[in-house]
Amino acid sequence: MKNNFQYIGLAKLCGWFGITRQAYYQNNWEGISTSIEEELILKQVKEIRKNHRRIGTRKLYEMLQPFMLEHQIKMGRDALFNLLDINHLLIRKRKRKIKTTYSSHWLRKYPNLIKEFIPTAINQLWVSDITYWKIQEEFLYISFITDAYSHKIVGYQVAETMEAIESIKALQMALTAFVGTESHLDLIHHSDRGIQYCSYAYVNLLQDNNIKISMTENGDPLENAIAERINGIIKEEYLETYDINNIKDAKELLKIVVDLYNNERPHMSIGNLTPNQIHKSLEPIKTERLWKNYYQKKSIFVNQEQV
Repeated sequence: MKNNFQYIGLAKLCGWFGITRQAYYQNNWEGISTSIEEELILKQVKEIRKNHRRIGTRKLYEMLQPFMLEHQIKMGRDALFNLLDINHLLIRKRKRKIKTTYSSHWLRKYPNLIKEFIPTAINQLWVSDITYWKIQEEFLYISFITDAYSHKIVGYQVAETMEAIESIKALQMALTAFVGTESHLDLIHHSDRGIQYCSYAYVNLLQDNNIKISMTENGDPLENAIAERINGIIKEEYLETYDINNIKDAKELLKIVVDLYNNERPHMSIGNLTPNQIHKSLEPIKTERLWKNYYQKKSIFVNQEQV
């Protein structure tokens, strides 16, 4: 206000606008204080995104809580969303799809056992899937095995081919923690009907460990929604933000990314905790939907009328 009326006394200006000088200085300080807090938040957001390069606002808000508490900053999720929007730091989703499932084969296909199944603890349901990863001018293929309750990635393997042996390596990693225990006797392994998961070697490894076999039936991604979601998170938020030149570097990066995902990235579907927090918890944790849509829908005009 004062900057716009440089040759008029502050007391007279305050009188015109019906405010006291104390109120003027208080408001001026609050504006400066808010600006400082926003700069601190933006700096911390950039620090977090050094590792979690495409993590969204909702997850950022949870990860910022210790920082805001330490610096006594009060900012709601809506305010953070607006702040990132103004500073062009919102993350938009990318939509791309390459087929990695070949199900037109003669090997036995198993029925879907999880249509009405909801896991209530870890090691009741593992979901598996294969996704692609484009590096330079070639594609790599990643096999993931995820615990459906905790969302923890318990097995993974990246390779230059989609041969069954690569998916088996991911399964062997997942099984390592359970050798000699009874914790997986009621475990269901769910996947699509790809030839890798129907191969004799893969099926035999599951059966040798008394793991029930479940598969999708109609090719609908919703039949394996958790696995599809994990694929998207790992690729869009992490892998696609790096320039990788060879399989060796790819293996090293994937190991780092899985560790970040399991131990640092919060999930709204599991109470804004990390997968490892859920996986290691001795008590079942009640979860609920903790998100809402912040993105405004674009208006559609039909015959010049807005709908």
